[in-house]
Amino acid sequence: MRALIQRVAHASVTVDGAVTGQIEKGYLVLLGVTETDTEAEVTMLTDKLLKLRLFPDAEGKTNCSITDVNGSLLVISQFTLCADCRKGTRPSFSHAAKPDEANRLYELFLSRCREVIPHVDCGVFGAHMDVDLRNDGPFTVMLDTDDLKRPRSG
Repeated sequence: MRALIQRVAHASVTVDGAVTGQIEKGYLVLLGVTETDTEAEVTMLTDKLLKLRLFPDAEGKTNCSITDVNGSLLVISQFTLCADCRKGTRPSFSHAAKPDEANRLYELFLSRCREVIPHVDCGVFGAHMDVDLRNDGPFTVMLDTDDLKRPRSG
């Protein structure tokens, strides 16, 4: 499971001309579900996401989590994060989860986030979406559960 996390001043998602989700200060999370992901990866990723300290404290150091600043989440499903670009020039998406399973884990991810964060909005799974954001920093990080499972070297 992969999550591209952008700290934002505000963000919104529109489907067919209608805003389906919008937040002010918080994280825009683009979420990709791979074919090997399970509920364990959802738990691992939500635990890490909600504890990440990406917001500045009073001294300007990134010591505050999204819960510390009462931030919001806008979560958007994005299977293209599962692209394999190693061969040729056209990405392969063969490692992305099948839509039914990806949607189930996406909904579980949303549910777990909503247990902790009061304001969690989302896009529409499988839809063509227009995403608008103001990246704060800019500050963008990638979380990959495969990386989180590996021991840290050094």
